[in-house]
This record gives sequence, structure tokens and C-alpha cells, in this order.
Amino acid sequence: MSEIAKRLEKAEKFLHKGKPESALDEYLAILDEDPRNDSVRQSAADLCLTLGRNSEAAQLVSDMFDHYVSIKDVGKVVVTYKRLARLRAPSLEQTLHYASFSEKINRKDALDAYETGIKGLLLATRKKEALEALRHVVALHPTSNNQQRLGHLAADLGENKTASIAFVAVAVAAERANEDPCNAYARAYELDRQNAAAVLGHGRCLGESGRAEEAAHLLEPLANYPSAPVEAREAYGKALVACNRLVEAEPYVWEMFDRAPKQYAALIYNFIGAFLDADDGEQSCRLANRMEEFHRKAGTRREFVQHMKEVAEQHPANTQFLEYLVELFNSSNREHDYCATLLRLFEIYYAAEGFSKAADALDRAAEVDPYEPGHQNRLEMLRKKIEASRFNAISNRFAGVLKPVESTEKVVDDKTESNELEDLMLQSEIFLQYSMRSKAIERLERIARLFPREEDTNEKLRQIYQGAGFVPQYQPGSRQMVSASESVSTRNMTAGPAAVPNSAPRPVVNDNAVDNISRVTEITRNLYRQSNVKGVLFTSVNDIGRHWGASRCVSGLITPGKPPSAAMEYCAPGIKQSEVTNIVKLIMTLQTMCVANGGAVAFPDVTRVSELASLQPVLTALNIHALLAVALMDGDDHVGVLILEQCGVPRHWLPTDAVVLRTIADQMVLAVNNARLRSLVKNLAVTDEKSGLLKRSSYLDVLMSEVKRSVQQNSPLSVMLMDFGKASTMVREMGESGVESMMQQLGQTIASHIRQNDVAVRYDLTEIALILADTNDKNAFFVVEKMRKLLDSMRISSKNVTLRTTVGIAEAVLDPNYDPVDIVTEVINRAENSLHTAKHEGGNIARALAPVFANAAAS
Repeated sequence: MSEIAKRLEKAEKFLHKGKPESALDEYLAILDEDPRNDSVRQSAADLCLTLGRNSEAAQLVSDMFDHYVSIKDVGKVVVTYKRLARLRAPSLEQTLHYASFSEKINRKDALDAYETGIKGLLLATRKKEALEALRHVVALHPTSNNQQRLGHLAADLGENKTASIAFVAVAVAAERANEDPCNAYARAYELDRQNAAAVLGHGRCLGESGRAEEAAHLLEPLANYPSAPVEAREAYGKALVACNRLVEAEPYVWEMFDRAPKQYAALIYNFIGAFLDADDGEQSCRLANRMEEFHRKAGTRREFVQHMKEVAEQHPANTQFLEYLVELFNSSNREHDYCATLLRLFEIYYAAEGFSKAADALDRAAEVDPYEPGHQNRLEMLRKKIEASRFNAISNRFAGVLKPVESTEKVVDDKTESNELEDLMLQSEIFLQYSMRSKAIERLERIARLFPREEDTNEKLRQIYQGAGFVPQYQPGSRQMVSASESVSTRNMTAGPAAVPNSAPRPVVNDNAVDNISRVTEITRNLYRQSNVKGVLFTSVNDIGRHWGASRCVSGLITPGKPPSAAMEYCAPGIKQSEVTNIVKLIMTLQTMCVANGGAVAFPDVTRVSELASLQPVLTALNIHALLAVALMDGDDHVGVLILEQCGVPRHWLPTDAVVLRTIADQMVLAVNNARLRSLVKNLAVTDEKSGLLKRSSYLDVLMSEVKRSVQQNSPLSVMLMDFGKASTMVREMGESGVESMMQQLGQTIASHIRQNDVAVRYDLTEIALILADTNDKNAFFVVEKMRKLLDSMRISSKNVTLRTTVGIAEAVLDPNYDPVDIVTEVINRAENSLHTAKHEGGNIARALAPVFANAAAS
């Protein structure tokens, strides 16, 4: 018998005799000879516990655990660790081993063990081992918090690539939770600028926050890489569009459109509009032709024609684009739009003194509809401007309209001057009507040269000057009027320099501030039409910058002491855009000065202002010589600043400038708050995912919000109820699923073709409600016509159903003396009564009912 066997036998005898200490000695002796004897070690540990020798038992169990780890016996490792934990705290290494072995058995136990180990490692300043353990934690449970911990620890240890990947994961999690990922992406990019995901995410965030130039610069290398991801090219394209770098953006925009036509069709139309804003008719027509080809192949050319009409209405007129529209409407048999566009062309041609082309446009319009109101006046405008034979040929289209040409050839010489002034004034009005301000200014400068101070006695000319924001400047001592002979001789000379040099500012206000009040109303109206904060800022800087004739206009939302949260800049033609860093410094410094100086500061010549010493590098870089800044106030809180800049020369700011800008600034803050509130209401409202319509439960809340806004802004509001058939009959013919499918199709079509400010609600089983902002009941009928044209081209997927659209319309009574609840109740009831009336009259028509008290007043 071996020595070990003898000792085992003796130990068993000692146990039978009740001598556990002696048995333990034998077991320990065996372990000295055979350290790997697990059964003896287990027995020895049990005896130690029985005898109260816990520390020896713990050591024996610890040795067993280490042995099981070495042979990778997962089951025994887990059991032994738990036993050891009851006796004493395991070492950090043992805890980490246990966590590693538990990953596949019990994920929760593994995470708890790793967390315990990480705490111990950090206390022992063993950060690299803690980082490795944290990697295991992230692999088991990749939450945003765990990724963030990994990112911070890796950054502390200088492992920037690991940290950057972790912060990208944090940003992705934030995006999925509809939270702001910008800080996480910025941190990831800061740590590793070679991380493509970080570059892409940070670039997208810059673009969405209004820093489009930075976004474009950042995304350009990634987007132009041969194997660039689709997301990078899409983000880069959007950044280029935001920077107004349209030619560069075009290939990326078309890629987006080719990939998802329905999703990005609106972007293409906006792109066409952007070229129109830049007065680039050639590019607009090229894009429109390409879109026309796409819609022709898709069988949706009718929809394309409608979009082109809307684009032309929403953007400044361009002769080349209008010529394209004429041919488009002509080929689509849209005679009304065809004639209307020809008449727009007539006015623009006439204003540009292209009388021959104006005659052609009038001739084509008269060929379609010789009874169009205003044709007689247009024909008279062409008298003596074109050949008599051509004039007579056009006049022959108007039966009984034209008098003999001979009767018009006797023109009194003393009326020549008056006729030319009237022509120039008419041309200026036409250019202003079609948002072609630069050409209107040219005509007004010509009037100022030929007829100096004529506005003093001519009320109509004075109004045109005010509408264009133009104030003529004359040399000291110039005469009040010039003689007719001098005027005629001046007109025969080639055009000299403009009355106001291009480099000099054009002040548009005077001390009586009459023009200011009218412009405040117009600018405010434009601000309240915007549906988001970015739109409010964009509109404000463009309208204000143009009205004041400033080189630049900057508007920023900023909390004192912090960087701006949003900013927009307008640049006059020929003025370069500012660097983002310069805009930030300018906004932060001038807001601080506005806060300290009662809300506004004005500097006619910045080179002589000591308070701007810290800004001199920025002012020099931007070539700024004069500044006017007004704080944006929300109650007593400073929320932003509005800045006018004049480059090249100093500028004396008039006393009314700051007053009027403060008025507009107050309206800007209200418009921003309204845009945020409207966005919040829409986001909080419950939307049906399949149809895109708000559910009926949101109807009252949204309508109440819109009524309050309309009362505050003094803008109209209408409610439209659209009924597509009797519910019981349609369910019987199509089934409930068929009706639901039809309403989903209708909802998607309607929701995608209403304005951003409008709201569509699923009102009933076969009814949809539209809340139309800034729309009276008369204009609501145009919306009805638009919707009918859209829905007529639809094919209901469930069955070949012919839609009968019955519409009830009611314009809200927006009296500030009425309670909003009463206004909402009354307009809801009247809209339902209008729909009932339309149904009673046979259906498939639209009816509007006026308020009862209005009818009583009329009678």
C-alpha cells in the first residue's frame, strides 16, 4: 500500500473516532506530497470549516480555484469561485478569471464580476487592464453608457482609435433614440480624424447646425474617395446645396434622386428654385428638362407640370425659365397657365425694353384668349414701340378694340418727357413685382439722373422709391427740376455713372420712418410664414440686408457667455461670405456690447472705436467699416443678436435704423418661438404611420394652437373637410380593408402635397381635415382645385374606384376679443355644416359658409 493510501485510511479512522484535527493533519500531509489531489483538498477544506479554521479553508478553496482555471474546467471554476466568495474576497485576477469563464454561462454574473474587477483595477491604477475588462463589458452589454466609459478611459490612456470608435457608437445610439449626437461625433472626430464614421457623422452634424462650409470642407475628401459610402456623398451634396455651391452639388443631388426618387424629388425642385434665386435660368431649365424626362417615363408628367408651376410662383422670375414654362404649358394643354406665363413674359420683356419680344408674347396670348382682361392696356403700352404693321396685326385679334393707327401719330412734343417718365416708372414696378430688384434699381437710378427730385412732386414715384428701398442722392445745389430740352439731350447721351456709387451704402430710411413701418409689416409677414427656426433666420437676414442695402446681415441665436446655437448670414452681390470663426466672434462680442449698452450699438466708423479693439483682426479680415447691432430679447432674456455690416466705406446710421431693427428683432423672436412651438405640437401629435395623417385625437390641440398663432399674427386660417364617399356604402362595396387602404393612399398623397405650415388630420372613416394656415376661404378653393387634380390622377389599389370629393370650407373668425376655445368650436361646427350643405346639393362639389353674424351684417 502506498504512503498516500495509508494516510487516507488513517484519516478516515480518525474521523470515525471523532478526531477531526488528526484527520486534517493527514489530509494536509497528503497535499504536501500530492498538491493536485482535488478530492483530498476538498475534504481538507470541509474539515477546516468544521473546525472554524476559515482562513485555511479559504486558502484551500483558492488553490482549488486556481487549479480549475489552469485546466479550464468551466463548471468547477464557477462553483469554486462562488464558494470562495463566501469565505473571503477573491483577488482581482480570480474575479476577472471568473468573469471570463462566466461569459457563456451567465451573462449577468459575468458583467457583475467585470464591474467589480474594473473598480479594483482602477483603484490600483491598473488602467490598461481595466480597459481590457471594459472591452469585455461593452462586448457583452454595448449600451451608450458603457461605450462612453470605454471612450473616456481609452482617451485617458492615449488609445485614440479605440476611443473614437466608442464615441461613434455613443453617437449612433443617440441618433436611434432621437437625441442629439453632435457632441459625441465631434469628440470621436477630435480623437481620430482618420475614422471615416466619425468624419461622416461630424460632417452631417455641422451641416444640420448651419455650418455648411465647415461640413463641406470636412466631407469633401471622404465623399470623393473612390469607394466612398453613399451616406458620405449624400451629406456632402446637402452641405454644398446649403453653401449655395449649386454646380458642385448637382451630381450628388442627382445620385440621391436616382437612388430614391420619391424621397428626393422635392430636393431637385428646391435645387431648380435655388438656381432661379441665383438668376441662372440656363441651369434651371437644364434641370427641369431632366426631371421632365424622368416624369415622362414614369407616367407622371402632369404632376411634374404642377411642380414647375409652383416653383415659378415661389421664386424670382427668370426670362429663360418662363420661356421654358410657356412651351411646357403649351405642350400640356394648360391654356390658362400658358396665357398667364406669356403675360408675365410680356411685362418682363416690356420692362427690359424688349418690345419686339413683348409683342410676340402678347400675340401668342391673344391667339388663345383675346378676351383676357388687360389686353387693351398691354396693346396701348406697345403703341409707337413697335412697327405699325406689327401693331395692327396684333390689334386685329381684338375685335373692335383698336382705333386707327393714324389717330395715334399726332403726339404732342411737350408730352415726350412725361411719357418717358411713365415708361420708366412702369418698368420699375414690373421688375419689383417679379422680385428683380437689381434691374428695378437700374431704372430708378436712370429716373434719378433724368428727372432729379421728381419724387418731391410725384406721389407715385415716391411710393416706387420706397417700395424698392431706394433713396436718390443729388449733388449739393442741384436744381429742383431740369428743363425739357436738357432732359431730352441727357437722354440721348450714353448712360453715365449711377446716382449712387456701387460701393456706397444705400440708406433706405429717412427720419419720418414712413417707409420703415410698411417694410416692418412686410418683413414680419415673411417671417411668420416660415415653419422652422432656420427659415426664420434665413428670411430675416435676407429681407433686412436687402432693405437696408447692407453689405452683410448676420443673425444668431446665442445665450450670453456661450457659443451661438444657430446663425445665418446674408451677403450682398460681390461680398464674400464670412468664415465661421469670424461670425462666432462677431456675434459673441456684439451681443455682449448690446447687453451692456441697453440692447443696441451703432458704429459709423469702426476704425475709431476703442471698444472694438479686440475685434480688429475680424473687422479687417471682413473689410467691415460700419456696424449696427441689435439684441434679440425674449422678455428680459437675451437670446441672440442682429447685425448689419457695411464694407468698404463708413456709414452713418440714421436715428430710425436702430428703432426699426428693434421692432423687427422682437418679431423675429416671436417667429422663432412660434416655429419651435409648431414643430413641438406636430412632433407630440400622434401620426398614423401608414397614411402620414395626424389622428383625430390631435385635431383639437393642433387647431387650438393654430388659432392662437393666427390671432397673434393677424393672419387668416381656414378649415377644410374632405369627404370621399358615404362610409357605409363604401364599406359594403369595398370592404373595411379596402376602404382603409384607399384612405391610406389618399392620406399619403395629400400629406405630401400640402405646405409645411398646413396640417392634415384623419377626421373620420372616409373624411380628411386640412388646417390651412395663412389661407382665407377664397384661397381655400384653389387648394381644393389642386387636390382634385392630384386625386384624379390616382389609381386606388383596392378597386377601380372613381373618387367623389365633397368639400366643406370654413374660415375662422379671428377676433382677439373672442376666446380661442369659442373660435375653434365655431369654425369646427361651420366646417361640418359646409360639408353637409355640399353633400345635400349632390356632392362632388366644394362649399364655404360665412359666419352667421357676418351674414346678418351683410343683410
